[in-house]
Amino acid sequence: MAVSDFFSKLKSGLSRSAARLTGGITATFTKRKLDDEALEELEEQLIAADLGAAVAARIIRNFRRTRFGKEVTDQEVRETLATEIAEILAPVAQPLQPDPARKPYVILMTGVNGAGKTTTIGKLAAVYAAAGLKPMLAAGDTFRAAAVEQLQVWGARAGADVVTAPANTDAASLAHDALTRARAQGADILLIDTAGRLHNKTALMEELRKIIRVLKKIDPTAPHATLLTLDATTGQNAVTQVGIFKEMVELTGLIVTKLDGSARGGIVVALAETYGLPIHAVGTGEQIADLRAFDAQEFARALVGGAEGED
Repeated sequence: MAVSDFFSKLKSGLSRSAARLTGGITATFTKRKLDDEALEELEEQLIAADLGAAVAARIIRNFRRTRFGKEVTDQEVRETLATEIAEILAPVAQPLQPDPARKPYVILMTGVNGAGKTTTIGKLAAVYAAAGLKPMLAAGDTFRAAAVEQLQVWGARAGADVVTAPANTDAASLAHDALTRARAQGADILLIDTAGRLHNKTALMEELRKIIRVLKKIDPTAPHATLLTLDATTGQNAVTQVGIFKEMVELTGLIVTKLDGSARGGIVVALAETYGLPIHAVGTGEQIADLRAFDAQEFARALVGGAEGED
């Protein structure tokens, strides 16, 4: 998918989020002086659009410093807002680039059930296969037969082997077998799916830590990336999830899915401001091409309903 096509898909996917954010701005700033009252209204709109209180306060401070007392239009506010958001997002917009010196490069995928984790693994496998690499998948969510079957479907699409085990098998044992097999078969990438049962956080924490301990017995540097998949439609709950998973494992990056069905795309900005973790990719649909590297400028433009290339 061409970059311009993906921007169109991203803009379309974020249309509900953009409407939520810019609808109030249009109503508030039809050639209006940027006074205290206007800034207070804008701050409320930013918080309501899931950008979070810290981001809203930061943006309002900058508006107060640069535009206070001046007459502004809704278009000027939107353009300034896009610039501010892009500046917040720029430091975390980092593509995931596996180190070829680590073979296989082990990616441990975490996230609550329903966040799109298994689908994301399949899409990543397809991306790596298309780049000429040899991916292997491990169906580590052994308690959910549907997750195993889904991963097998994606593995077939990507031409990647999928390591499975009988239902309710110890996930760490499966991870051990998968890494052993990946090394023996010369795989470049090993993507390991995991359970996401947050209702029993203590058990999940122990399971994830056990997987990591077992991996390190084979390769002391593994896992090389530990990613959290987040569902954008959950809004502020996504911020909470990052905090919970950070307690369990050493997260190295985030992938945000389901932006095409969300009015809460602003949560990506809140995540960037709150945690500063790399946001490697965003998902805007079910197709393989709908997972793309995260770009701060194009995301900011799409979030405020702007055109591609607009400043």
